[in-house]
Amino acid sequence: MKVRKTKNKKIKYKKIVFKLSNKQFQIVRKYCEGRDISPNKFFKQAIKEFIINNNLKANNECYISENQLDLFDLVEEIEKSKEFEFDTSDDDEDSEE
Repeated sequence: MKVRKTKNKKIKYKKIVFKLSNKQFQIVRKYCEGRDISPNKFFKQAIKEFIINNNLKANNECYISENQLDLFDLVEEIEKSKEFEFDTSDDDEDSEE
């Protein structure tokens, strides 16, 4: 009887490309040489620390800052205020008499 091996879940990676100035690159290179790590490992560690420190999760919810204008709430408030408006033209005619 053969024992089946369980397949490990394949990890998917995405490629990210960004540019650094010469000065930034020299700083990163010297830091990596001093600690005997590759620049790729340095960036992965920095991103991992950022994600952990900011409690970021891979969900679909978008973060909206407190100062962000919420147009949908504004539209609802305008609609509610229109419901409570009344016609003042009738009142003006009564007051003239």
